[in-house]
Amino acid sequence: MAYEIGGVRYEEEFVLNSRGMKFFTCRWLPTNCEPKALIFLCHGYAMESSISMKGTGTRLAKAGYGVYGMDYEGHGKSYGLQGYVPNFDDVVTDCSNHYTRISERKENMEKLRILMGESMGGAVALLLHRKKPTFWDGAVLVAPMCKIADDVKPSALVVNVLTKLCRIIPTWKIIPTPDIIDVAFRNPEVRQEIRSNPYCYKGRPRLLTGNQLLKVSLDLEQRLEEVSIPFLIVHGAEDKVTDPSVSNLLYESACSKDKSFKLYPRMWHSLTYGELPENIDVVFEDVTSWLDDRVAMRETQLEHEQKFENDELLKGKSAIEIV
Repeated sequence: MAYEIGGVRYEEEFVLNSRGMKFFTCRWLPTNCEPKALIFLCHGYAMESSISMKGTGTRLAKAGYGVYGMDYEGHGKSYGLQGYVPNFDDVVTDCSNHYTRISERKENMEKLRILMGESMGGAVALLLHRKKPTFWDGAVLVAPMCKIADDVKPSALVVNVLTKLCRIIPTWKIIPTPDIIDVAFRNPEVRQEIRSNPYCYKGRPRLLTGNQLLKVSLDLEQRLEEVSIPFLIVHGAEDKVTDPSVSNLLYESACSKDKSFKLYPRMWHSLTYGELPENIDVVFEDVTSWLDDRVAMRETQLEHEQKFENDELLKGKSAIEIV
């Protein structure tokens, strides 16, 4: 499917991953200019790209960016048991392979590569960076899942029992959780849209999925200081899904020399989709400003490199003439 509206062209297709499984991909591209950078979306748990991230893709494409999304295994329109993540490493590998192929196309070789991860997608983005520390040029992390708050962290005994049960009943929906939709999405209209969206998983977390998310969170929190990529974190102060203090810990711990953290009073978890329209506008103003600054910095860098090459070329010619 493809269509064009408001200066943005939307396209989607299914591709095969390295395990022979079909997964859904989509993209939003500006029609009136060459994309000034590439944005790679990493959606949250139980969500998908084509509907819940449509606003993000459209806004950023209108701002001049090429935006690419994909649904993970067991999510959205991709194949696999809905809401089931048997191996988080596979999710990261699928994203890495697909987004790397796009980045390495001839027409994209000189463009910045920016990851944008929301909630669980923030963990995916951080693991993509860990997988290829120098490949990605930046990351926008929206209420990222990167550590379990100390007051809700399960004991070692609970983790051990959970791990053993995963070998017996991995797909069972038995992890007790509150209705995430009610606490993550502030806008009532968006809540209804998610509940009526067949591509969003709305059951309890499956046992192995929950175990995978737990393992990833515990792993990330042990290595926050290794995050060296330039990044912007945006987080709602009233978030009840991922702890804003954890985002602050990431900001303080990361070794990155280029890092920013914006905390929004009275905003909830879903800043780019589930907030009130005027609040979403504020968040995207900050995101596009940060992105535009990185593009400007890259252009300045390329100009300096080109000038240096020209100067060296002139020196070489002068030396030849003297000889």
